Amino acid sequence: MPGADRIRRSGEILALLSSAVREAGALALASFGKSPRQWRKGESSVVCETDLLVDRILRERLGGAAPDYGWLSEETEDSPARRAAEHVWIVDPIDGTRSYLAGKSDWVISAALTRCGRPVAGAIFAPVSGELFLASAGKGATRNGIPVMVNSAPDFEGARVAGPKRRIDWLAGIHPAVVAMPRVGSLALRLARVADGEFDIAFAGPNSHDWDLAAADLLVHEAGGAMTTLSGQPLTYNSAEPVHGALVAAGCARHAVIIALARDRLAELG
Repeated sequence: MPGADRIRRSGEILALLSSAVREAGALALASFGKSPRQWRKGESSVVCETDLLVDRILRERLGGAAPDYGWLSEETEDSPARRAAEHVWIVDPIDGTRSYLAGKSDWVISAALTRCGRPVAGAIFAPVSGELFLASAGKGATRNGIPVMVNSAPDFEGARVAGPKRRIDWLAGIHPAVVAMPRVGSLALRLARVADGEFDIAFAGPNSHDWDLAAADLLVHEAGGAMTTLSGQPLTYNSAEPVHGALVAAGCARHAVIIALARDRLAELG
């Protein structure tokens, strides 16, 4: 397809992602604080009409530029056709919908392009703060155009930890000097805060999905960190069931220590 050929040849994938998430963010901000219609989805999720509008914009901009790429989004009915695609757009129209509906700032638009199961480009846009995180495989990560790096210190003294309380408590039981950070409604943003050095360690509980993780995964790695399962395995995207177990992201030195500590506790930690 001409559009797909164009973005592959010209290397404009990040520019396309940046433009798409910014446009989607502006659309979401237009309804922010105005109580858009909402309803429950499944047992524990909530969705609002803005989620669907943002999803539509992202699919028009990203899918329209590369019609031969697969598509996986939290708010689009899944199609098994994506499994045969070498390249797949993976999108969360609003990551942190509960925060969005509550008028809080910790929600983002997240979009990534994967190739053969791993992210090669990613964008996370936080519309309220105006922060745009971008990453490209082998080319580093930025926030608003400025390169970011994880905190590479190996010790846990004063290390800032975010995530589920029981995982923070587990780590604090071993390293009491760690500092628990306030909850972040968006998982993608929580992980991006490791990439930009605001957090030192971030945990994710089980049952996170490709769309929560793909862009943030690339950000963390391109910022010099590591993000894996608690057994140390890297994530593979675009599987038949795009669901993952518990995860940890950190600078490589701390990450290695946490994986070693968790090795004998996997059943308990989940």
